[in-house]
Order: sequence, then C-alpha cells, then structure tokens
Amino acid sequence: MKTFKYFNQLIVTTTLCVLCFGRVSAQQNQYFPDPDTAIQRRLEEWRDLKFGLLMHWGTYSQWGIVESWSICPEDLGWATGARKPGIADNYADYLTAYQNLQTTFNPTKFNPEKWAAAAKEAGMKYMVFTTKHHDGFCMFDTKYTDYKITSSKTPFSADPRSNVTKEIFNAFRNQDFWVGAYFSKPDWHSDYYWWKKFPPADRNANYSINRYPEQWERFKDFTHGQINELVSDYGKLDILWLDGGWVRRKTDDEVKEQLSEVYEGSRFARNPQSQDLDMPRLVKEVRAKQPKLIVVDRAVPGEQQNYLTPEQEIPKEGLPYPWETCMTMATSWSYVPNDTYKPCEEIIKKLVDIISKGGNYLLNIGPGPDGELDPDAYARLKEIGAWIKVNGEAIYGSRMYKVYKEGDSIRYTQSKDGKTKYIFLLSFPGETVSLSEISFSKHTTLRMLGSNQKLKWASQANKVEIQLPASLKSVTNYVWVIKVTE
Repeated sequence: MKTFKYFNQLIVTTTLCVLCFGRVSAQQNQYFPDPDTAIQRRLEEWRDLKFGLLMHWGTYSQWGIVESWSICPEDLGWATGARKPGIADNYADYLTAYQNLQTTFNPTKFNPEKWAAAAKEAGMKYMVFTTKHHDGFCMFDTKYTDYKITSSKTPFSADPRSNVTKEIFNAFRNQDFWVGAYFSKPDWHSDYYWWKKFPPADRNANYSINRYPEQWERFKDFTHGQINELVSDYGKLDILWLDGGWVRRKTDDEVKEQLSEVYEGSRFARNPQSQDLDMPRLVKEVRAKQPKLIVVDRAVPGEQQNYLTPEQEIPKEGLPYPWETCMTMATSWSYVPNDTYKPCEEIIKKLVDIISKGGNYLLNIGPGPDGELDPDAYARLKEIGAWIKVNGEAIYGSRMYKVYKEGDSIRYTQSKDGKTKYIFLLSFPGETVSLSEISFSKHTTLRMLGSNQKLKWASQANKVEIQLPASLKSVTNYVWVIKVTE
C-alpha cells in the first residue's frame, strides 16, 4: 500500500494505485468465482461483516515515512520522493540505513488488546495485519530469514511478546474478530528476489528468471514456506491477503503490454518476464491446513482472488460480486507524525456508500514506532462506535437493494431475505422526505433507528412521502436510518 501525506505527493498516490494494482474499473470487470462451494459460502459470511481494520506496521514507522517504497529504485519520482530526507545522498547508503532500522525497532508500548478493544467498540468485525511488506521485514517469527522482529538484531526480540503477529491475532480473536494475514509476494530483502549478484533496477526480481530458473525456484520455496508458517503456527486464519500484484504468472504478451503501459517505453520494459509463484499449488497447500481460508491474490484476475479490493476509492456503482474498499483513516497507510485523520462524518458516510453498493469497508490505521495508535485514531473509533450502536442493524448482514441510491443524499440496503429495507439519509431533510425508488403496502411500518416512534407516510402518484418530526434529528449524528418492515 502506498499513500503520501503532502499535496505534492497526490500525483504519486494516484500513480501508485495505477501501477501496482491496476485501475479499479479493470478489476471490476474481472472476477472469477472460486469453484469451491465451501469458499463461496464463507465469502457470504464475510460479506455479512461489512467493516474491518487494516494495519500497516513495520520498522519504517520509526522514520514516519511510507511503508517500503522508499527503497524501490525506480526513477519515477514517487519512489525517491518517499525517502526520508537527510539520510544518504546515494541509493546504496540509503538502503543500508533503511535496513538498519531493524536494530532500533523497539515498540515498548505494544498493546494489541487495546487495539482490539478500540476496534470492537467501533463496530469492526474483521482485521488484516501486515505480517510482511515489500521491504521483507517479517513481523512474525519465521525460520526463513533473520530480517524479522524476533531476531536478536531487533531490540524488541527481548520482549516476551516479540512475536507480534501471534499476539495481535490472539488479541483480536479474543474479541471475536475474523483474522487476516497481509503478506507481500515480492520481497526486496530476499536474495532470491533481489539477488545480490545484480543491482535492483525496479520493483521486480532483478535477474532473468528464464536464465536462472533455480534462483526463482528458491524464491518460490521461500514464499510458500513463509505462508505455510502463517497458516500452520498462528491459529485459525480467515483471510490470506496477498499484495504485490505484479508478481504473477503472465504470458510474454501480457508482460509487454503491462510494462509498456506502466513505464511508457522506459528502460524498465526492456526485459519483461513472468513471475509465477504457482498460486494454485499454494492455495491447495494452505487450504489443506485451513480449509475455509479466503485467499485474496490482489489485482490478479483468477480463482485465487476470492474478492476484489479497490484501493483508496469507492466504485461508482454497485457491484454484483464480493469486494471491499481498502482505505486509510489518515492520509498514509503507515504511521506519519501529526498526520491528518478523516472526520468521523466522512468515514461513516463512506461506510454507508460502500455497503449500499454491496461492498465491505477495510479501514487502515498505522501504529507508531512505540506500538501505540494516534489519539485521533482512538477518538475516531469511539465516535464511529457510537453511531454503529444506534444504526448497526442496517449495516451488518445487509445486501444491495434494487438500486443503491436515490439522488445524492439517499442510500438503500435490505436484509438478505428482502423483507426489511433500510433508507439512509446522508443529511437530515426538512419535515418530509419524498422517495420514488421504493414502494410501501398498507402493512408497511416505518421507524427511525434509535427511536420507537412510528413514522407517518402516504403514497402520492409514483412517490411516497415520509413525515420526519424535527425531534428525530437528535437520535444520532451524520446519517439517519429509516427501517421499513412489512
């Protein structure tokens, strides 16, 4: 993931979304259902959850910069623009300094139970944690590398809770969350991916896979081994969330087309190659251990992408298949000092817009170098939770109505059996609200969530008019919900 704080980096953010994960519209048209009916049922259960927490955390939090991307050597502006100022003038020294962050990482305020309690209070139902990002630093106790939080090189390894992935998963499971493991397919620290025999030129493997197939086989074994550790040693996992969609099996024509589009004929397109990790075999391996595991091979069309993940944006229309918007609560995926957090009203309205279109909302917060969340993040979670306590029945387990909206300020959802409808008012209207996309029978009853008062309504031509007493404005904040039952 990759978003930057300052305005002059806005173009960087947009570029990264296109380069790394493909355009959202392209993803929307490429969904291939998993043929396993057990996984299809599991996805329906996941769709009921609606609201989740994503957490980007690693050694990079000490510098308060974007995760991983500052060590990517591509000469595209956004990579060099992500670097911590004043560290080094040349790439080799910068990379060394970045990797040495391992030797100072000591998040002594790490308290995953506090995180889980705050997320539960906010009404979140599932979580995804970055066990390893592209830089290759492992936030779990892997046997495949010493570049990890439990290494003796890392000060926090002396803490009895140094295997933070295990601690985080346990803390959230104890609060009845579904647990997901984010895992980066590329690994910029592994000698099997960025081989020290050659300098890295971009985000891809820095050697010819066709010329050195044995080196790529070692990387495949390395990757399969680490993922199998996660599904074997960390309890029940619900989601395997794989990032780095450029690491995928491609035909030569697909590679050339993709790189030509991304780099516009630059030198990075000169040696396109497929980076096949044998995802069908990997999924078979992990589901032998975790049979109901949802696998999300992000931005790679195929059966191993069980749901789609538009990043930092919400589709313009409702989508007929499983999807979630992953989005930052602040401006960056990773911790940035004094970052600006979205207002609670904006977050709630985005949640409503997403669920009305049939999606889930995965909201990201980046812990700081000490292991704490920003006070603003805790405040937002608490305020969201207050709204959810009143209106949650219209959120969880809901599905798209025949239309997702009416005008700019009305959204709809319905229960899975279609017997109950919910009308979301993104602003409180005057004394009445007029609707043309919904019809009522003589048995229809209406009430606003948070109140037991029945609402009066009347049919007029092709519309219904609902009376809304001004006193109901105080039952909640930001978005008001009318429950429609027959």
